[in-house]
Amino acid sequence: MADQSEITIAIHPSTASVPASTWNTLASGGSGNPDNPFLDHAFFLALEEAGCATARTGWQPQHILISRDDEPTGLMPLFLKSHSMGEYVFDHAWADAIERAGGRYYPKLQSSVPFTPASAPKLLTLDGSTDTQTLLLQAAQALAERLDASSVHATFVTAEEEAIAAGANWLVRHDTQFHWRNDGFSSFEDFLETLQSRKRKAIRRERRDALAEGIVCEWVTGGDLTEAHWDAFYAFYMDTGSRKWGRPYLNREFFSRISAAMADRIVLMLARDDSGYIAGALNFLGKDTLYGRNWGAVRDVPFLHFELCYYQAIDFAIAHGLRRVEAGAQGQHKLARGYAPVTTRSIHHLVHPGLRRAVADYLEDERRMVVMQNEELAEYTPFRKG
Repeated sequence: MADQSEITIAIHPSTASVPASTWNTLASGGSGNPDNPFLDHAFFLALEEAGCATARTGWQPQHILISRDDEPTGLMPLFLKSHSMGEYVFDHAWADAIERAGGRYYPKLQSSVPFTPASAPKLLTLDGSTDTQTLLLQAAQALAERLDASSVHATFVTAEEEAIAAGANWLVRHDTQFHWRNDGFSSFEDFLETLQSRKRKAIRRERRDALAEGIVCEWVTGGDLTEAHWDAFYAFYMDTGSRKWGRPYLNREFFSRISAAMADRIVLMLARDDSGYIAGALNFLGKDTLYGRNWGAVRDVPFLHFELCYYQAIDFAIAHGLRRVEAGAQGQHKLARGYAPVTTRSIHHLVHPGLRRAVADYLEDERRMVVMQNEELAEYTPFRKG
């Protein structure tokens, strides 16, 4: 007998309009507590209420919520965008190509965690239903047509979502990040024993030099986080962000909001000397993964970036039995520090047939290149062979 249930699709113009319990139930597959901290309703809400991801900044929420007989069954976090900033999967060349041909690339629809290059599901369902996930993709395509958007993109998706999207005739794109894997290490020295001798010596030297002159590192999380900690970290964040991309995406209010809502899922690693705090790295805590996000410093200390962002993260993961450290976008320098290449995935629906054909050809070549690059990079990992 055919399914007689009634399916409704609603577009939510704000994160606040989706109940947190509904969002988190779908983001967690029913448990109510998403394994990935970036999928938590509180994370999206803090970005929205702090004014970081709103229509004014070019991130207008258009979240798709699917219900069956009035029971929510699927969610796709989605934004209508007027630019391509803050995504970490670069499509500027696609925009240039269609605009040179007299077309228009913006607005576009973007399914992502704003300003966060960490892989996480984007087709959120109660039970992993492929039918519901396919319906979310179809709803996004229909919304693009209704809004006269050029395209729909979902970045840093899972391998399962890639397969579903490819089956729905979406384009697939691959890239590379560098992640650290915990093979049951009991200590940092235990991890170092898996590396080649000269690599072990290099890392020990970097750690020693980074903490010279009496510099000390602290882990701050949960109820120990204070506004004074965030004041210090925000100064670091602004210094780095202003130099790297001119206008940092996150404001001071965001850090206060996220700390109030998700303190137990935050690990702030701070370095201090006799004068006070001089550098910091912001991490988020998942069920089995530590996610490195932002870093900054107001004093230039050799190797302190590596110490706070990579080595302290490994220390924390080992101490807390975490399986992985994901240290963010790009950075082949992570390779020498025990972080191995991992493929990341994104999916794309382009409305213009000419642009779609051109991009499809490009992505086919790019995927082959990523495979070859990752195989080559794997040969340069610092681990002992055999």
